[in-house]
Amino acid sequence: MTEVSDREPPRRRVPGPARPVRPAGGRRPGPGARPARRPGPTRPAPRAFRLGSPRPRLRMIGLALTLVLVAFVVRLLQVQAVDAGTYSAKAEQNRYVVHTLPAERGGITDRNGVALATTVDSYDITADPTMFTREQLEVDDGPEQAAALLAPILGQDQAHLADVLRPKNKKLRYVRLARRQTPQVWNQIKDLKTALTTKSETDKSAVNVLAGVFADPSSKRVYPGGDLAAGVLGWVGADGKGGGGLERKLDKTLAGEDGKIRYAQSGGRQVPTAGSTETPAVPGSDVELTIDRDIQWAAQHAISEQVEKSKADGGYVIVQDTQTGEILAMANAPSFDPGDLAHADPDALGNAALQDAFEPGSTAKVLSMAAVLEENAATPGTHITVPNRLKRGDRLFKDDIDHPTWYLTLNGVLAKSSNIGTIMATGELGKTQAEANKVLYSYLRKFGLGGYSGLGFPGETKGILAPPDQWSTSQQYTIPFGQGVSVNALQAASIYSTVANGGVRIEPTLVRGTKGADGRFTPAPEPKKTRVTSEKTAKTLARMLESVVDDEEGTGTKARIPGYRVAGKTGTANRVDPATGKYHGYTSSFAGFAPADKPRVTVYCAIQNATEGSYFGGQICGPIYKQVMEFALKTLQVPPTGADPANLPVTFKP
Repeated sequence: MTEVSDREPPRRRVPGPARPVRPAGGRRPGPGARPARRPGPTRPAPRAFRLGSPRPRLRMIGLALTLVLVAFVVRLLQVQAVDAGTYSAKAEQNRYVVHTLPAERGGITDRNGVALATTVDSYDITADPTMFTREQLEVDDGPEQAAALLAPILGQDQAHLADVLRPKNKKLRYVRLARRQTPQVWNQIKDLKTALTTKSETDKSAVNVLAGVFADPSSKRVYPGGDLAAGVLGWVGADGKGGGGLERKLDKTLAGEDGKIRYAQSGGRQVPTAGSTETPAVPGSDVELTIDRDIQWAAQHAISEQVEKSKADGGYVIVQDTQTGEILAMANAPSFDPGDLAHADPDALGNAALQDAFEPGSTAKVLSMAAVLEENAATPGTHITVPNRLKRGDRLFKDDIDHPTWYLTLNGVLAKSSNIGTIMATGELGKTQAEANKVLYSYLRKFGLGGYSGLGFPGETKGILAPPDQWSTSQQYTIPFGQGVSVNALQAASIYSTVANGGVRIEPTLVRGTKGADGRFTPAPEPKKTRVTSEKTAKTLARMLESVVDDEEGTGTKARIPGYRVAGKTGTANRVDPATGKYHGYTSSFAGFAPADKPRVTVYCAIQNATEGSYFGGQICGPIYKQVMEFALKTLQVPPTGADPANLPVTFKP
């Protein structure tokens, strides 16, 4: 029996036609296919390379990194631990800047508040020389072009400016072209810079040669009156400090105190959020002088004209209030402009009225007369017979002119300015000449000779007055008429103010007071007062001095002022040349006060070495006295007294 199986019988694979072999690339050959590439010669298998161990290199890199980190750590420890304080201070210094806030210098005014010296804004014109090179401007003559534009504005030499803009030090970044220029000057330069910039924007060939010019804000001392009262005011130097006169004497008062501001900065700009500390500047105080600007102008105008007319070396005029000692004018000729020292005559700098010592001549005879009257050695009517020559010691003395024997009163001796009569009168001051010398010396000192005036003015001379035991044989007889003794112009004026003030000497003053930043006025201390002669003697001297001007025999007739009683005295002294120390030329002078019977103003004038025209004091200084005195009386509104002159006798009949 046959078994039937559930599995299908295996299928027999019937071989079919052989399949073609695909060439490499998987493409079947077809019509037009390239024949298969024949296998070439068998290449040898590549050789295997073995890599070195990376561990040594990693160790070297790790060591190097470790050393770098150690260096950083050491440096960090040095900065933050060892030198922390030093670096902190340096950082603070670099971060914070301190600027000075300059104090505004106080002004100087006359007694009526008219400005004589004030401070205004100004600019220092500066430049960066590196901005004028060819690399910057693309031209070879940048400094020369800039100098050509700046020279007429700054008033400087064009070649000099070009040299400054082309310094030898090529790294120099800052030069100052001009100091303390007015805002108008800087505005001119700014306008030029703007015009050049505008032109360079439209014309590529144009160059702004002023791009490297800048300005630093500054301040400038200005003297509105030019040379008016220059000797009194002085000047301020380039360092901003007083260099002469009251500018120097009162420098601390005028200068004030500079302030400071401290703030954080970054990139040259203030950091607003970092805060700042500021010490405000304290402005200087304003100073009010006793000078009256109008009277000062009149005095300076008069003396300048006469010095020029007489071809003299110089001259001075002092105007003083007899009741207060205040100086109303102190004029010098020649003078100078304190705002333009570059063009000033070096010999004119200073205050010659206080710094020149000279022999006063006959204006000093009033001192001898004061001593004679106060000591009751004579009266105005005392008769004195004056010969043409007088022998004393080893010398033969004479008057300015040859004359027959004069029969003069003591008043006449003063009116005619007799040297011989003065020697004879002062000889009565003591039983011996030595005693007379001591008495006269005491009065000279009380009137202020041989000592400082009390102003404390820089460079003031106290004159020359030797003690009486050192007077030579000739000085014993020349000092009574003003030779052999030296004074300054203020001392000479003070003598007459003392007589005018009833015999009381008041120390001269130039400052009335100061006004601080708070606006409060502080008057100057009261001047020292000294009784020199009795009031009776002073009034007698005033009447005697009237004879010099009013009497036809007097030497001061050119000083007469219609309507006013005038007291005055002429002087013509041999002059000591300061260059050689020998007598050369003359000192011509006139001193007096008015009204004679109720004095208010003293005027003193002196001219040194007049070389053209007259050199007599009455002839060249008398008219100045009249001109200045008239102006002062009108300015101060001093009316005539209306009283008749004293008319004391000048001569007597033997």
